[in-house]
Amino acid sequence: MKVFVARQPIFEQGFRVFAYEMLFRQSEVNAYNAADGEQATASVITNSLWVMGLDYLTNGKRIFINVTERMLKENALSLLPPDQVVLEILETVEPDAEVIESCRKLKRQGFMLVLDDFVFQPRFQPLVEIADIIKVDFLTTGLLEQERLIRRCEHLPVRFLAEKVETNEQYEQALRLGYDYFQGYFFSKPVILSAKDIPANKLSIVKVLQEIRRPELQLDKLRNAIQKDVSLAYKLLAFINSAHFGFKSQIGSIQQALALLGKKEIVKWMSLVALKEIAEGKSDELLMNSLVRGRLCELVAVEIGLVRHRDEAFTMGLFSLVDALLNKPLADILKLLPLPEAVQEALLGRENAFFRLLELARACERGDWPIIQSYAKRMDIELAKLWELVLLSIKWSKENE
Repeated sequence: MKVFVARQPIFEQGFRVFAYEMLFRQSEVNAYNAADGEQATASVITNSLWVMGLDYLTNGKRIFINVTERMLKENALSLLPPDQVVLEILETVEPDAEVIESCRKLKRQGFMLVLDDFVFQPRFQPLVEIADIIKVDFLTTGLLEQERLIRRCEHLPVRFLAEKVETNEQYEQALRLGYDYFQGYFFSKPVILSAKDIPANKLSIVKVLQEIRRPELQLDKLRNAIQKDVSLAYKLLAFINSAHFGFKSQIGSIQQALALLGKKEIVKWMSLVALKEIAEGKSDELLMNSLVRGRLCELVAVEIGLVRHRDEAFTMGLFSLVDALLNKPLADILKLLPLPEAVQEALLGRENAFFRLLELARACERGDWPIIQSYAKRMDIELAKLWELVLLSIKWSKENE
């Protein structure tokens, strides 16, 4: 399943790139066509941060992302890295007390705040005093109105961004008015970028949402629900290993990730992912094979005495087809998804205990009996028992597809 996002640069004076605005797109057609603003924002966040990766998209620059009133009030945005993401508050957001308090909290957390398509009205004054940047539509806002707005804010540490600058003359006008940042077709049209995403299983999402709504969060049940969907598992581990958290050691299991996040952060993360995923994506044969491999590697690990490593074995099997699912080299994917070194080595084809588990699972898929017999003998597992575990893995996967 391909996913898309459009990227448009924002420039400082001297044509230096300051940041990129990330825009929702559903295809190669370079136009906004979302009916639901919240789903569009969730899609941009998920695709930018947890599918494509910010290093690929921006080469170290910040990204601007539009945010809705509901997202501000639900505090889901605190999941994002404040040193990389700039929150662009849409002009449709009503500046009530709850919104203003949420914005103040986000500022304290280190986020830059931008007021989008801004036209001054007295009720917006509290947001003006909080904002880092005010963004003005250069085409639709009169020059006199722009001058008044800039003078009104002279005593505040706020900067101005001129958007929809389409000619050199408009750029020169914006410079004279005192704008600090510039965006528009004169500099660059939005460029569409795409990547292959793993489609999520809607039933898995529903089950996860049910689990996180329980008064007492049961991590075992939540882990079971997430590990049945390779898309959710992939995004969770990519998220927990992102620079936002800065853990010194890599987090390689779903259970460990959930324990470190805690209920509040799990609910925020799942809300963003579910909003994007629930409307699209279907399971396919690759996803089924990923589930079977993960479960079989886990069961065999337990059978041969690697009980303490059952989570890593499951994760390895689950992600063993992720290069085919994403259509990217596995080595590149592992840079975004740090896993335990032994698991990474196994996925990259290096001999170790995990690699032998994976090779056995692959041989069982192919019905390659010489290889099956060889590995079963090395692991000291009876063929009859192995076949029982294969059937259990297939049954478990079908029940959870």
